[in-house]
Amino acid sequence: MNCLKLLSFLVIATGLLACGDNGSHPDKEHAHEESGTHDEAAEPEKGAHGGRLLRQGPVTVELEIAEDGIEPTYRAWLYLNDKPQPSGAGQVEVELTRLGGVKESHQLRPREDGSLMADTVVGEPHSFDVAVSARVDGQQARWEYPSYEGRTVIAGAIADEAGIRVAPAAAGVIADQHEVQGLLTPVEGRLARVAARYPGSVRELRAGVGDRVRAGQVLAVLDSNLSLSSYSVSTPIDGVVLARNAALGGVASEGDTLFEVADLSALWVDLHIFGADAQHIGPGAAVTVTRLGDGRSAETTLERILPGTATASQSAVARASLRNNDGMWRPGAAVRARVTVAEKPVPVAVPLAALQTFRDWDVVFVRVGDTYEVRPVELGQRDAMQVEILSGIRPGDQVVVEQSYLVKADIEKSGASHDH
Repeated sequence: MNCLKLLSFLVIATGLLACGDNGSHPDKEHAHEESGTHDEAAEPEKGAHGGRLLRQGPVTVELEIAEDGIEPTYRAWLYLNDKPQPSGAGQVEVELTRLGGVKESHQLRPREDGSLMADTVVGEPHSFDVAVSARVDGQQARWEYPSYEGRTVIAGAIADEAGIRVAPAAAGVIADQHEVQGLLTPVEGRLARVAARYPGSVRELRAGVGDRVRAGQVLAVLDSNLSLSSYSVSTPIDGVVLARNAALGGVASEGDTLFEVADLSALWVDLHIFGADAQHIGPGAAVTVTRLGDGRSAETTLERILPGTATASQSAVARASLRNNDGMWRPGAAVRARVTVAEKPVPVAVPLAALQTFRDWDVVFVRVGDTYEVRPVELGQRDAMQVEILSGIRPGDQVVVEQSYLVKADIEKSGASHDH
């Protein structure tokens, strides 16, 4: 199922789910005056200050979340028999229950402007079940209602079909990493050039390119023009024949290289480092080498930064060694490498795929049961795989780590908003 089909499927399925939820869809707000509960079909009644009017018997409280140049804070005005009362005529407390059962309390205190205001901030998202308790001139009242935003319900089977996956937020390690390109080369001192000692013709060839040979093994036999006798040439090292420059019956001059033999049990990885990275990357850094052709990877450590620069690219060359006991790495192969300069443990990290934007926030989506809700987060450092979360979620929160954009789309479709 492609992404477009998944999105269409999720939108239709969650819409059907909402139609059959017995009026409990989280986007609905409720209002019912006398009982202290709310009728989901009606918009909340607004007061003179633009806040929600809560009525019970003779007591009325107008309540809002004030955000006019301040951090979001509850503010209220008191009425008795629909007549405005001074702020000192009563008390108001707002108790919130967030998704997952997290509770918080906001005590509103009298102000000189006639309102009551809390000195505690209502953190985002403004999505919770609200319980308001009030006392006005000795009269008690209480209201309960949901006020949800950035929240949706997706049945487990639908989420599974759509590929939505969650994982607990947990401690992680943010790496300072650099992606570079390089080339595999034989290690200096492990390459032997087997040459003709005397001029003459090639009588026998006993090895070819790619053959594994042992130190002392005869590679060719030549007839000397000087002594009119034959002599053999042997490899001084164990290794693999990289090149054979001799032809059967051909003539070789003294000193001509007949074979090149290399010990390939280890190779150099020469990495090209550009600009300021050359000053930032140094010996001892961990390196993950990946062959471009097939994705084969190996771990090693940076040994040195070579003096000078590569003429063609004007880059510095950083060198590491790579074990090659199975001979699967080949000299001349192009590679890419990830150089890890430093690693920083962090208390909470999530995969980059979990991040989305919602309004003007960086967010992740948290799941509790079948309910998903936006969580604005403060971001710290990041690397190629994950990002540090400074605030907004806690270790253990179930965060959507795959197909998070589908959850975002379903929440945006609902268009829920909170009281202000």
